[in-house]
Amino acid sequence: MSIATKPLTPAGERILTVASALFYDRGIRAVGVDLIAEEAGTTKKTLYDRFGSKDGLVLRYLERRFERWCAFVLAHLENYPDDIERILGVYDALEAWMRANDRGCGFVNAYAEFGGTDHPALDIIRTEKEWTRSLFVRLATEARFSDAEALGSELSVIHEGAVIMKTAGGRGDAIDVARSIARSLVAR
Repeated sequence: MSIATKPLTPAGERILTVASALFYDRGIRAVGVDLIAEEAGTTKKTLYDRFGSKDGLVLRYLERRFERWCAFVLAHLENYPDDIERILGVYDALEAWMRANDRGCGFVNAYAEFGGTDHPALDIIRTEKEWTRSLFVRLATEARFSDAEALGSELSVIHEGAVIMKTAGGRGDAIDVARSIARSLVAR
C-alpha cells in the first residue's frame, strides 16, 4: 500500500493540507515540522504518528499533488471531443491550473531541493513528469500520428518550458506561445 492509499484521520488531513500549502509557497526544506504542527492545530507527535517523518509527509504531499494534477487534466480534457483539440486542451488545462499555482511546478520546485540526492521524492517527481509525457504520447496516438512517441515528447517539453517561462521567466503569454507551437507541431 502506498502512502497515498492509507486513509487519513481528520488531524492527518489538516496536517497534509497545511504542509502542502507551506511546502509549495515557501519550499520544503524551509518549512519545519514545528510550524506545520502549529498551523494545523496539532502536535509534532501527531504529525509523526500519521506520516512517520517529515520525508513521509513530503511524499504524501507530492503524491496528493500528482493525483490532483492528473485528475484535473483528465477532467478538463473531457470537454474536448476532437483528438487534435484534446492535445491542445492540455495547454488549456495547464493555464487553468496555473491560476492557482503561481510558484511554478511543485515537482520542479521539489527537484530543485532534492536533485542530486537519493531522496525518495525523486521517484514521484519523475513519475509525474513521465505521466505528463505519456499523456501527450497517448493523445497523439489516439489522434493517429505516426510519430506519436516523438510528438508526445516534444509537446511535453514545450509544456514544461511554458511553466518555467510563465513563472520564473515572468512571461504572461508563455502558455499561449506554447499552445501556438503545439498547434504548429500537430498541423505539420
